[in-house]
Amino acid sequence: MKNHMFREAMGKFATGITVVTTEHNNEIHGMTVNALMSISLEPKLIAISIDEKASLHKLLQETNQFGVSILQDNQKELSMVFAKQKEMVDEVEYDYIDTIPVLKQSLVTMACKVQSSVTAGDHMIFIAEVTSLDINEGSPILYYGGQYNTLSN
Repeated sequence: MKNHMFREAMGKFATGITVVTTEHNNEIHGMTVNALMSISLEPKLIAISIDEKASLHKLLQETNQFGVSILQDNQKELSMVFAKQKEMVDEVEYDYIDTIPVLKQSLVTMACKVQSSVTAGDHMIFIAEVTSLDINEGSPILYYGGQYNTLSN
């Protein structure tokens, strides 16, 4: 099985889009991530998967905390900026939850503390406890078949 075939198959699974952020040496770092899943309600655990080549991979091992911003359908540009598909035009606006930076006006923002990590192929899965969260009204932006999409009812 070829890598491109596996990538295409996984692209048939629609996902929400998140930006994962952390602060290191007073500088905010982040990247677009669609590999996020809920693990447990008690305690409240999530998992994210980060490529070992990504700069965030090492930073999360050092900070042991991160923010998750689940993007709204009007935040496509932010997703593209943090995925390095587009240059930043306007300054990114952040809020802080439990001293962890998150993107303003996102559908959901969460502060997370890393509980454990597991190497899985060329990625590391970070399992983290959600220590705080905020929920806003709106609709998510989705990723399907290599393209951004929105919900239509």
